[in-house]
Amino acid sequence: MNESDVRQRWSAGEPCHGLWSLLPGVVSAEMLARTGADYVVVDLQHGAATEADVPGVAAAIRAAGAVPLVRTRSSLFADVGRPLDLGAGGVIVPNVRNAEHAREIVAATQYAPAGGRSIGRLSGGADEPLVIVMVETATALEDLDAILGVPGLDGIYVGPGDLSLSLDLTGEGRSGELRGVLSAIIARAVAAGVPIGVHAYNGDDAARFAAEGARIVTVAVDTVSLGEAMAHHLGVARTPPAHPAQ
Repeated sequence: MNESDVRQRWSAGEPCHGLWSLLPGVVSAEMLARTGADYVVVDLQHGAATEADVPGVAAAIRAAGAVPLVRTRSSLFADVGRPLDLGAGGVIVPNVRNAEHAREIVAATQYAPAGGRSIGRLSGGADEPLVIVMVETATALEDLDAILGVPGLDGIYVGPGDLSLSLDLTGEGRSGELRGVLSAIIARAVAAGVPIGVHAYNGDDAARFAAEGARIVTVAVDTVSLGEAMAHHLGVARTPPAHPAQ
């Protein structure tokens, strides 16, 4: 799986399934990629990995057959281009305000004359990296149709947590309203022919988003899944068997 394969799948209306990593290190990244994931996202915004980890982690993910994506630390010009120089096959950029901001981000991923990215790629990476912006603010939602029309954008990715904060939909009983907003965003992206993903923490939620048309399908987050699995096994071990051995 490479960046071209991902674009072809999305263009054909087919989903790509991936995993999200908050843990640092080559070993954990390679383990995630070897599960059969199409992509693995290394989270520099909220995860424990740093830019210094990106070359080795990206190489391990690619060697295991998946596309290494990076959620950048921020939407600043330098933070967008730096992971691409260090081996990322694409970026997922947070905190996008509107279409004009999205155009600036696309330009930060492209060399002149199309954009303003500086030549200096150090390790691996892609000649035409995947460019995905996050819709997680009220202003981005208000300008969604224009964002969907930005040239050079490969997709949008919805962050339900921050979007719920921005829309003031975090109170008790507001989950249904938020779910309606997410469904509407998916429908608008599908109608525009733009690949969309909604951040999910488990396969059930990811499958529901995919059934509505999401093509960027994040299935799980490593720290969440690891914690759930360990808690489950501890619970099993601490539960007396129904029929003790004789």
